[in-house]
Amino acid sequence: MNFKSLKFLTKRRIEAGIFLIIFFGVFGYISKIMGLPNMLNTIMQTSYSLLIETVLYIMGITVLSGALGKLLTEFGVVRLLETILKPLMKPLYNLPGVAALGAVLTFLSDNPAIISLAKDNNFSKYFKKYQLISLTNFGTAFGMGLVVIIFMAGKGYAGAAFIGLAGAVIGSIISTRLMQRLTLKDFPEFKTELVEGGDEQKISFKSEGNLFLRVLNSILDGGKTGVDLGLAIIPGVLIISTFVMILTFGASAEGYTGKAYEGIALLPYLAGKINFVFEWLFGFTNPELIAFPITALGAVGAALGLVPKFQAAGLLDGNAIAVFTAMGMCWSGFLSTHTAMLDSLKFRNLTSKALLSHTIGGLAAGVAAHYIFVLFNMF
Repeated sequence: MNFKSLKFLTKRRIEAGIFLIIFFGVFGYISKIMGLPNMLNTIMQTSYSLLIETVLYIMGITVLSGALGKLLTEFGVVRLLETILKPLMKPLYNLPGVAALGAVLTFLSDNPAIISLAKDNNFSKYFKKYQLISLTNFGTAFGMGLVVIIFMAGKGYAGAAFIGLAGAVIGSIISTRLMQRLTLKDFPEFKTELVEGGDEQKISFKSEGNLFLRVLNSILDGGKTGVDLGLAIIPGVLIISTFVMILTFGASAEGYTGKAYEGIALLPYLAGKINFVFEWLFGFTNPELIAFPITALGAVGAALGLVPKFQAAGLLDGNAIAVFTAMGMCWSGFLSTHTAMLDSLKFRNLTSKALLSHTIGGLAAGVAAHYIFVLFNMF
């Protein structure tokens, strides 16, 4: 065995050892408080409850919103929205007008929609290199926007959800422009370099068949896309939300029984130490609410899984929904997508800058939503 192989093997063994220490340390700590049988039962019961009560509900929304999104695309509404939004792209985001298409498509579907556009030469030819890179931040800020808004509206908070949308727009502007600035700081030559491309006329939404077939195909194809999206959020909801809920909620009235949604209340304890910060920034009066934006970092679908429990516990109000919507949309799982998105654009070395920019943008979105909500309630 040569030195290089020995070094690699040693590194892997150290990595395995560190993982085991952290894994058994975390779950050992939880089981010490809850009891091992109760902890295992709570994990299973919480996952099952989330699957039946939350995931299927969200999947119903994604299927309907997918069908709606496809209909909007088929009958030219997306193109119309793009035309309306084009004049705003340059002054707000320092992006060419065609970027509006990316915002609309990611809002109707999810973050990865921006990748297919950015890799299309007929779309990317209108961007300078630093602008194309910032599309990662721009597109992520609107991912699953329609699903989030419909979900919040379904809980009875439509007005607060649209205030959250305004907050997400503010966060997206900050994130996109900050990413552009950081990119130009390291690569000033990108300011003038254009992305080579083809002919704009090739960017089109073709329609075939009579009216009935167009409507039927749009509904079925869009619904199928919604099913795929609904299936994609299952791991995030079941794994991330279950773990976050164990760290967020405490024991039931009977103590630890192994029921769903029991936990060790560690996050509220830690957040309570600096709750004045969250109350000042986001208007959170309950430290448990910080679990939503933390979960949204990994998957906004998983974060939505927390909302019914918060509502049942009486922790929700219009302000919380506005902040949740803003941060949920703006962050929308960017920790799990930014690396892949920048890698597909061949700019992986800028991942840390994209993450930093979007973290700041998401925080700004939450703060903006809170103060816009306060302003609206003054009148």
